[in-house]
Formats: sequence, C-alpha cells, structure tokens
Amino acid sequence: MLTKEVVNKQIKELPDEFTLDELIERLLIVEKVNLGLKDIEEGRTVSEAELDKRMQKWFA
Repeated sequence: MLTKEVVNKQIKELPDEFTLDELIERLLIVEKVNLGLKDIEEGRTVSEAELDKRMQKWFA
C-alpha cells in the first residue's frame, strides 16, 4: 500500500511538468518493488532451480 509520504516523495522527484500516466507508472513501479521486497523478507521466493523446472513445464 502506498502512503502519502511515498507519493509526495515521488512527485518531488518528477520534473516540474509530467503527465498523469508518468506519475501512475512511477507509483506502480514503487509499489511492485516494495511488494517484492516484502515477499523476500517473508521468505516467499523461488530458487533458480525451481524456476527452471517450472519454466520447462510452461514451454514443453
């Protein structure tokens, strides 16, 4: 979940003029990265070997 602090920080880092799409894209990236970091902290990861096994099933 985003906070006002995160949103304000991202707005401050943008140029003086930007599109709404640029802001939304940036906020989505920040949120996805934060969710990924949380997954790592909570041990919800897949090893490279397991990923290779899963991908072989997808592309077999």
